[in-house]
Amino acid sequence: MSDELVAFDEAVKDYDPVIGIEVHVELGTATKMFDLAPNSFGADPNTNITPVTLGLPGSLPILNKKAVEYAIKLGLALNCSIAEYCRFSRKNYFYPDLTKAFQTSQYDEPICFDGWVDVELDDGEIFRVQVERAHMEEDAGKNVHVGGAAGRIHGADYSLCDYNRAGVPLVEIVTKPIEGAGARAPEVAAKYVETLRDICRAIGVSEARMERGNVRADVNLSLRKTPDSPLGTRSETKNVNSFRAIDRAVRYEISRQAAILNKGGKVVQETRHWHEEDSSTSSGREKSDAEDYRYFPEPDLLPLAPSRDFIEELRASMPELPLAKRRRLHAEWGFSDLEMRDVVFAGAVDLIEATVVAGAKPDAARKWWMGELARTAKEQDIALEDLTITPKDIVDLQVMVDSGDLNDKLARQVLAGVLAGEGSPAEVVDKRGLKVVSDDGALIEAIDQALASQPDVLDKIRDGKVQAAGAIVGAVMKATKGQADAGRVRELIMERANA
Repeated sequence: MSDELVAFDEAVKDYDPVIGIEVHVELGTATKMFDLAPNSFGADPNTNITPVTLGLPGSLPILNKKAVEYAIKLGLALNCSIAEYCRFSRKNYFYPDLTKAFQTSQYDEPICFDGWVDVELDDGEIFRVQVERAHMEEDAGKNVHVGGAAGRIHGADYSLCDYNRAGVPLVEIVTKPIEGAGARAPEVAAKYVETLRDICRAIGVSEARMERGNVRADVNLSLRKTPDSPLGTRSETKNVNSFRAIDRAVRYEISRQAAILNKGGKVVQETRHWHEEDSSTSSGREKSDAEDYRYFPEPDLLPLAPSRDFIEELRASMPELPLAKRRRLHAEWGFSDLEMRDVVFAGAVDLIEATVVAGAKPDAARKWWMGELARTAKEQDIALEDLTITPKDIVDLQVMVDSGDLNDKLARQVLAGVLAGEGSPAEVVDKRGLKVVSDDGALIEAIDQALASQPDVLDKIRDGKVQAAGAIVGAVMKATKGQADAGRVRELIMERANA
């Protein structure tokens, strides 16, 4: 990292940061935006393609109706106005992963415009972000650079093009300048993209998995001396693909630009690359303006005029959005503010809700998802939702605990077995022989063996030293490998002492 930096706290004290974020969301349609090629992740390179994907001569695009429906739903979720009439344009530029030498997009007539979204920050404060537009377009392919560091073109021996992603339906969501965030600008940027991710999942238009590139963010940032000053020159950090990286990219750019301005220099309007390894950015290319792309109306696609009745049908079908849902569940579950905040941070809201719907009490569901399961997910470096366990498994496990068939220690062993792929909780109990020993005969036998080695315990209990029973309980639990019903063991010891 060679850029000169100013400490973040000093930078935000001397300058007012302004953010602009462009988020690209891949829509979860079965086929691509303008042809019948499959829209699926993980296929062998260059197998999800057609002549339209490759822009071969004579091939013509046909608009995907489901992609239009998803775009409108996303616009409604962002409180946007939906255009009565809009059209596609050609955005002209040459790049190896765009075989047509143009991208079919929307320029001056987006399908959704003038919206807003409320973003909940870590302390519960609501920050409203204004949305300028949400327009439809197609994705480009993917360049694979072989031999370079971290998969980058610099130092690569050669590059390969995979066109599977070319033509995948996208909605690009563009904010208006986000002002007034101050020192919280990094948090606002990250939470805004996280909010969009949650909305996309809630309304079912995208899997919105950032690690797969379903959601990609370009982060624009500029500094000005005061909130009343004109907007400064912006940088655009491209394809930042995690919430943590978005936060850090904003922090870095604030510190970098402040250092330039402090020396009387000028910030260059450019795109910049994000480097995860050291949380820095580096110069890419000078940023093109809209006129450089030579936009003109797409001659092979008819204009789009969604009917008002169709839009109202979609509006009526919209599910509860994440922020409203979190507030409702917070009240219904009775969690403290801190408990609910931890649940949200862990991405466990939907999992706990599904577990409660399946029959568990909220506190029990939270205990498992935020305890053993959260720890396991962290150890495996995966999302909580990617663990190989279902809400029904948690309910079945808790039923066995509530009935006395399992204690907490045994339940954790059963949980480990389920996560290891050994079957359902009941199957793991049977295979591992983990059921609690509650038969009085077996327990009395274990108690007698323990008392034989500690014969003075009963006299201590009779003398009022009830805590002495703990030594026998511990010995019985050890002898039964933790499977004894500890409560019943204690009762039997007290009965023996009082006999």
